[in-house]
Amino acid sequence: MIELEMTMDELLALPVSVDLVTAGRAFGLGRTRAFELAKADEFPCKVLRVGVKYRVARSALFEALGIAPLPVQTGDPRPAA
Repeated sequence: MIELEMTMDELLALPVSVDLVTAGRAFGLGRTRAFELAKADEFPCKVLRVGVKYRVARSALFEALGIAPLPVQTGDPRPAA
């Protein structure tokens, strides 16, 4: 059996953009249904078409799932001397 939904730790570890199957898992969708929705322009969040592939921005995924955006760290992450 394939696990469809993602844990919060899995979601927070996602890269800046993900493939459609990974994004579909976040919504509890299987591969076939995710592609059907994307082709019909009915996927739960914005989907980008790059050539023949679909990509989903992590920010669009988080927004659709109601997850606050991660804070952006600026500056040098090393402690001050």
